[in-house]
Amino acid sequence: MRQYLRYFFPIVIPLIVLFLPLSVFPFEGMTIIQQRVAAIFLFAALSWVMEPIPIYATSVAIICFELLLISDKSIVLFTGQQGSEVYGLVMNHADIMATFANPIIMLFLGGFFLAIAATKYRLDINLARVLLKPFGDQPKFMILGLMLISAMFSMFMSNTATTAMMLSILAPVMVLLKPDDPSRTAFALCIPLAANIGGIGTPIGTPPNAIALKYLQGTSTISFGEWMAFGVPFVILLMAAAWLLILALFPAKQKSISLDIQGQFLKTPQAFVVYITFIVTILLWLMGSTHGMNSYTVAMIPVTVFLITGIITKEDLKKISWDVLWLVSGGIALGLALDKSGLAALIVYSIPFGDFSPYVVLVGAALLSLVMANFMSNTATANLLMPIMAALGMTMTSLAPLGGQTTLILVVTFAASLGMALPISTPPNALAHATGHIQTNQMAKVGIIIGLLGVALSFAVVAILNVITN
Repeated sequence: MRQYLRYFFPIVIPLIVLFLPLSVFPFEGMTIIQQRVAAIFLFAALSWVMEPIPIYATSVAIICFELLLISDKSIVLFTGQQGSEVYGLVMNHADIMATFANPIIMLFLGGFFLAIAATKYRLDINLARVLLKPFGDQPKFMILGLMLISAMFSMFMSNTATTAMMLSILAPVMVLLKPDDPSRTAFALCIPLAANIGGIGTPIGTPPNAIALKYLQGTSTISFGEWMAFGVPFVILLMAAAWLLILALFPAKQKSISLDIQGQFLKTPQAFVVYITFIVTILLWLMGSTHGMNSYTVAMIPVTVFLITGIITKEDLKKISWDVLWLVSGGIALGLALDKSGLAALIVYSIPFGDFSPYVVLVGAALLSLVMANFMSNTATANLLMPIMAALGMTMTSLAPLGGQTTLILVVTFAASLGMALPISTPPNALAHATGHIQTNQMAKVGIIIGLLGVALSFAVVAILNVITN
């Protein structure tokens, strides 16, 4: 019976939503296009959670359904009276298809090229030997070491780039673990967890932080150092909780891992090209916008260098995890549809925040941000919610004793960065899922617990901040 339910719900529930009359929905002014987006969203959410089909197949189906149902080149039967108020805005088909080549996809591609070249020229093994040596040979401390390194890097560079780099370092460790050892999941999961959490520590660590700073002006202004003063302790506490949680859920059978890696860095001309490209790419990612290039542009450097020099061959290209690129593109397409159709804004604006207690507003806004960030990019979530929360924080006088606008914006910002329950929630999750060592339900269990714990912790941190500043 359970097997049949896996197929029943992802098919039947979206179909019911698709054919219901608009008057049934509790959102005033809902359009036909928004109704179709809601049906696609339910199909995606249920399919990603219940996995009746491979998760990358779900992503491809999302793009296909959007083209068929809500694009300007959809089936004539579904076009209706385009431009009418009831029908709503259709999406440009080129924008939907462009999700296959979104800048985030290019960032993934650069990470994959770095990982393949690092493995091919033993750079990953040698980096693992150098970076993990201080953490001993016990699995729990090696996991802690991977998390600390990942978190520190992700504070100053793209968490996707950090995850791609750290997963390549992880490869030689996984070889030493037995196939049935639960700690394989812990090792693979610890890196995206740390990368997602670590970005919260600095204003440049993750896009929602930068977006939040735009609304923290005047008396609410927070400097880089002030952000780190409360952001870093938050990261440390949540990292400790995440470490203990994955050790409890996925305990290691092996008492020790003998990472006895012999040999030295290769000294061939091609190896030096790999080393130099790797270092230059990481440095450019770390330096952020000081050189004028963003992380997506930088990601194309190793792709170009490795292809021109023959370091990555035609056979190597077959090793790229194309399923991950499709998975991520589907998530981007879903977020694009929720945003451009106006459905996400319709739902958010239909919630009467001003009618509630300030405590309910804070908790509700944080949970809404957390849920949205699991299905949309955290950047899109922050862009959508921040203007609303900034205005609400200015006008809702009952929030003043709790920190007003600053508190509301910060808890929503933190929650947006904590949406990491699904492989499509964040690029680091998708990369880690591609290793094959993590099941979706395992990622969801850890992601939901850490997300809720992080939201609760953010209230505590912001409360302490308000006490100190006042």
